[in-house]
Amino acid sequence: MNKGFQLARFIALAMVWSESGVAADADSQAELAKQSLNPVAALYSLPIQYNWNQKLGPSGEGYQSVTNIQPVLPFSLNEEWNLISRTILPVIDQHGLVPGGIADKSGVGDTTQSFFFSPKQPTASGWIWGAGPAILVPTGSDDLLSSEQWGLGPTVVALKQSNGWTRGILANHIWSLEDSPPDDKDKVNQTFLQPFFSFTTHTYTTFGINTESTYDWQTRQWSVPINLFVTQLFKVGHQPMSLQAGPRYWVESPENGAEGWGFRVAFTLLFPK
Repeated sequence: MNKGFQLARFIALAMVWSESGVAADADSQAELAKQSLNPVAALYSLPIQYNWNQKLGPSGEGYQSVTNIQPVLPFSLNEEWNLISRTILPVIDQHGLVPGGIADKSGVGDTTQSFFFSPKQPTASGWIWGAGPAILVPTGSDDLLSSEQWGLGPTVVALKQSNGWTRGILANHIWSLEDSPPDDKDKVNQTFLQPFFSFTTHTYTTFGINTESTYDWQTRQWSVPINLFVTQLFKVGHQPMSLQAGPRYWVESPENGAEGWGFRVAFTLLFPK
């Protein structure tokens, strides 16, 4: 009887420990899902984002793919502030933009490097924010893939997360640092706006929408793609990661820019501290 009681007690304790472990893992997964949607979270990550666009060029027969490599590196400055480094390095492949294949190019585009100084704790009303400089680095491997100019300006992000919802905006403005850009290039003077809105379910599936609008103050033209996406957070072994896919539609584009429908696929490796 005593042995039976001890066995039953052991089984009961094992079940409690198991349920506690599952609950703790679920909590960590839920927190990771929130952090993955926060541009200034203290979370190491490596997103690789593939974008496909069509109907470029005067004939409307051109197409382009842009693969953005976007490492995110957080640094703790003190007990109150983080510094978040966000890099966007585009790898571009484009064809059919002009007759004769002159603009058919593959290579690296210009890098946008942003630094956000962000408080470690949200505001009393629950808002998370960050601000700092954005730097344009002329890393383009070909003059057709590069502005051939250094640029600098401010960047800011603000968002709020509650009850599965994430809503906010990321923005920057970059001015050229060159007094005289190359003769065939417009001087860089661009505003970027990215409002975003999403909902994450209890299975860590996120449904969202954003725009990535750019206004060129030199040409007075907008580029406005709307992105719809579904993102799934999961683990392979102990490694958390996410996969995102969805269509995009160009509401507005500059002369000879992309039109109609395209799509995006993104894969992200996550490295929680």
